Amino acid sequence: MAEKVVLAYSGGLDTSIIIPWLKEEHGLEVHAVCGDVGQGPEELKGLEEKARRTGAKSCRIVDQRREFLVDYVWPNLRAMSVYEGRYLLGTSMARPILAKAQVEYAREVGARYVAHGCTGKGNDQVRFELTYMALAPDLEIIAPWRTWKIRSREDAIDYAEARKIPISASRTKIYSRDRNLWHISHEGGALEDPANPPPDDVWVLTTDPRRAPDTPEIVTLGYERGVPVSLDGKALAPEALVAKLNAIGGRHGVGRVDIVENRLVGMKSRGVYETPGGTIVLEGLRTLRSLTLDRDTFRACEKLMPEYADLVYTGRWFAPAREAFDAFFARATEVVTGEVQVRLFKGCATAIAAHSRFSLYSESLATFGASAAFDHADSQGFVKLYGLPGMVAASVRRSAATRGTKPAGAQSASAKAAGAKAARGKGARPGGKRTAVLAGRGRS
Repeated sequence: MAEKVVLAYSGGLDTSIIIPWLKEEHGLEVHAVCGDVGQGPEELKGLEEKARRTGAKSCRIVDQRREFLVDYVWPNLRAMSVYEGRYLLGTSMARPILAKAQVEYAREVGARYVAHGCTGKGNDQVRFELTYMALAPDLEIIAPWRTWKIRSREDAIDYAEARKIPISASRTKIYSRDRNLWHISHEGGALEDPANPPPDDVWVLTTDPRRAPDTPEIVTLGYERGVPVSLDGKALAPEALVAKLNAIGGRHGVGRVDIVENRLVGMKSRGVYETPGGTIVLEGLRTLRSLTLDRDTFRACEKLMPEYADLVYTGRWFAPAREAFDAFFARATEVVTGEVQVRLFKGCATAIAAHSRFSLYSESLATFGASAAFDHADSQGFVKLYGLPGMVAASVRRSAATRGTKPAGAQSASAKAAGAKAARGKGARPGGKRTAVLAGRGRS
C-alpha cells in the first residue's frame, strides 16, 4: 500500500503539476487540501474535480476566511505591522493558516508526508515548513522545487502540456499571483525588471488612480480594541467588512504598492501588491491610536512593530516570541476604540477626523486660547530642568575655551609633537645614546 502525502493545493501551475510528479517520482498516494482564505470563487470553482483528474486521491477545501482575519490579520492590525515600511504582509499572514489546515488533514488521512509548491528562492517555503515543524515535527517534508529537474515556469508549462493538465498560466502573461481577503500580490514576467513600470494588465483589485472618481468619498470606520468592527455606522462581520472596503478602496485606486523587498533567503525581489481595504483600515487605525495611547505605550508599540513584522514575514508565526508580542499589543490597544473618517481620493486614503471615549486629547489643555486648565508659568521650571544637561555641557566648554584648554581628544599638532619629543628623551641612556622602546609591540 502506497504511503500518503498531503499537498498544499491551489490549482495553480506549480501545484497542478506536483500531483502527477509525486505519483511518478515517489509512488505516493496524493491527497490535496486547499484553504479558502478569500482567494475568490473563480479560483475555487471545480478545484476538487481538477485535483482528482490530475491524480489526487482526494481534495478538500477548508473555509478559513473568518479564522484568517480574526486570528491572523487582526493581531497584525493591533501591532500595525508593515514590512520595510510598505508591505502589509498579506501573503505572509496567510501561509501559516494554510499549512495548519494541511497538517490537520494529514493527521486525518494518516499521511506520512506533507508537500508544498514553493520555490527554493522564496519566503513561502520557510513559512510552510516552520509551521510543519512547530505543529507536526514528525511529518516528512517534500519540496519538489528543490529536487526536480524543472527550473523555470516555462519548464513547468511544458510539463503540464505534455500531460494535458489544464492551467491558466501562459507564455505571454506569466505572473505569479497570490490572492486572499486582505490583498493580492503579483510577481514575475515584466515585473522581474525593476526598471519596468508595472504593465496595466497586472492590476486586479484597483482602478488606475488617474481614472478614479473625481469626487472624494468619505468612509467612517468603527474600531474596538484596535480592530475594525463597523463601516459607516453599520456593524459587519470581519470578512464582509474587508470585502466591502476592498471594493470601495479599489474603486478609488487606493492600496497599490510597488516594492523591491529583502527576502529572507538573502536576495532582493520585486513585489507589486494591492491592499485597498487594508490600507484604509491602517490609515484610520494610525490616527485613532495616536488619539488614545499615552506617549510611552505609543512609542513602545512603534519600537516593537518592526520586530513583530519580521516574525510574520519570516514565517515564525507559531514562535513563542510572536505569541508574547500578541499579548503586549492586545493589552496596549485595549483603549484603541472609536470612529475615524477616512477620505478616499485618487489613490490616497487620508484620515480627516476621529473621536473616542478614550481620547487623551484635551482641548482645554491644548488650546491656543485662554485656558483655566493650564498655567504657562508652570513651564518655567520644566524647561530649565529639561535643558539642564545641555546647559552644563555648554558651560564646561566655554570655561575650557576661556582657560585656553581643550576637551580630551582635541590636542593640537604642536602639543603632540612636543609630547613625542619628550617621550624620546626619556628613552635616552646617559651620554646621549637612546634605547629602543619595545613596550607594546606584542612580542611573546
